[in-house]
Amino acid sequence: MTENRTVKILGIAGSLRAKSYNRALLRAAQELAPSDLGIEVFDEVGTLPLFNQDLETEGDPEPVARLKEAIRRNQGLLISTPEYNLSVPGVVKNLVDWASRPARESPLDGTPVGLMGATPGSTGTARAQSVLRQSFVFTNSPVLAQPEVLVGRARDRFDDEGRLTDDRTRDHLSRFLKALRDWVRLVGRKA
Repeated sequence: MTENRTVKILGIAGSLRAKSYNRALLRAAQELAPSDLGIEVFDEVGTLPLFNQDLETEGDPEPVARLKEAIRRNQGLLISTPEYNLSVPGVVKNLVDWASRPARESPLDGTPVGLMGATPGSTGTARAQSVLRQSFVFTNSPVLAQPEVLVGRARDRFDDEGRLTDDRTRDHLSRFLKALRDWVRLVGRKA
């Protein structure tokens, strides 16, 4: 891939809330992405059934098939995750479980991943991202190590309409997106 071609990634907010900080963070990523990074948003996380091998045996349910196709048509994945009880929300783990199947033939196999997250708490989403990194070892999905986007005290960083207004966070997110673009170019099997 030449350096000026657009890198396409799939963005997923790991929250079901309409006014989620993580949805807002994903919108800010779309806004701040460099011109050669396109972010397609998959906004159907809430339609995925709970992973059940019996359902999988019958064939992927339609929302799961759409998720897998969206991952396949993009070169990388960006997940904006909340942190619940010092870990990932069930909807995030569920989407990874579905997308990881079948093992070694899944759309996640070799797909570069970027993680970010926002939370009202002070530590950002460090623990949730750590748990996700472990899951992506199994799926053979290389995760960008640095920089990390751990937006703590999110209510102070977004306005009432969900716009990221904190200049330091916006600058950091911009640097992260450039690093993610470069990471996808470097390690992506689909680059």
